[in-house]
Amino acid sequence: MDLEHLALYPFVSEASAEVESLNLSLERLLSSPAYRTARARGVERVSQALEGEIEKPSIVGDTQALSELLSYPFARMLVIAVDDQLFTKRYALAEAKAAHTLLKTESMEFLLEFGEEFGLSAEPQDFHFKLHFTDYIRFSSPLKEAAWKLTNRQLQAGRVWVKKEEFARLLLEAIRERVEKSLSGEGTPSSSDLPAEVLEFCAPYAVELKEKFEVRKKQFGITDFGDVEPELFPPCISHALASVRAGINLAHSMRFAMTSFLLTIGMSTDDVLALFNVSPDFDAEKTLYQIEHIAGSSGTPYKPPACETMRTYGNCIGKNGLCERINHPLSYYQKKLYFKNKDKEEREAAKNEVGEKGETEKEALGKKNMGKKGEAGRVEGTEGTE
Repeated sequence: MDLEHLALYPFVSEASAEVESLNLSLERLLSSPAYRTARARGVERVSQALEGEIEKPSIVGDTQALSELLSYPFARMLVIAVDDQLFTKRYALAEAKAAHTLLKTESMEFLLEFGEEFGLSAEPQDFHFKLHFTDYIRFSSPLKEAAWKLTNRQLQAGRVWVKKEEFARLLLEAIRERVEKSLSGEGTPSSSDLPAEVLEFCAPYAVELKEKFEVRKKQFGITDFGDVEPELFPPCISHALASVRAGINLAHSMRFAMTSFLLTIGMSTDDVLALFNVSPDFDAEKTLYQIEHIAGSSGTPYKPPACETMRTYGNCIGKNGLCERINHPLSYYQKKLYFKNKDKEEREAAKNEVGEKGETEKEALGKKNMGKKGEAGRVEGTEGTE
């Protein structure tokens, strides 16, 4: 590839080799006035990723091409410094989408060579691409639309036929996977692994990017709950799960509420599907379609309904103490997670006190709790004298 193409597709191995050949130190990339434009573009591309897609510039000349190329490693440093899994996923998808926009305009010859870079070998045939069905399955598996199912494709002698734009779409998935794994896969550096001077330089940008991302999460309901913990579910969801496992059909509104809740807190579509396979009217294909639709296969993922809506449809089975203080099933789960994590931290602190003072864990926790009660008593006594 020429320098312009390397700048536009900076995640290919040839682009990495080009950057290495420059013998550019981290210190120069971070501080030299000569690379101010590259740093500014790096910040811009990460900021644009938060909005959905990175805008690729029209490159004129080698100087601009080099700045665009070097903006990518700096952008990667920023993403690692932010140190947020959802942030990383969003950035990887944005890089892939930006490349996909360009790939749709490239020649078939270029796409064939580009595909080889990602292990997606194909043969041109009458304005189509033919690729081995195993490669097709690997790269199309994240695509849930019916048109991508192998049974709906033209298959001949173990080869699947795809159009040029479809081949570019498969490459989007390959790029997204590579970028994401290079930032958060096994053996990749975390923020704590970055050199001190890089962390120090990136810190102000990382703080600003984190703040922007938190705003985006609140706007679109993006949440990273970590591992799913069923024992923390609100009563309505626990009751629905128990009913499903007992083979009892749920009302459509409760099916939607439970499915959207589970998907939002991080359960996969396959895991949700497995929950329904004991239902008396279980239809795997139809159920998977409904789950994927709620997950956002047609656009935006659906949010679970609030408590007021649950009550309107008769899906609230009765409030407990925590339910009285929240207005959404997700808020209930978040509160429970908070309490559990706080309790864990206190227990770990108590264990540390055991090591330092020779107290038992029970004694340390007892003192901590007595302190809380005394503090509460002093507050209550103050209020009583006013």
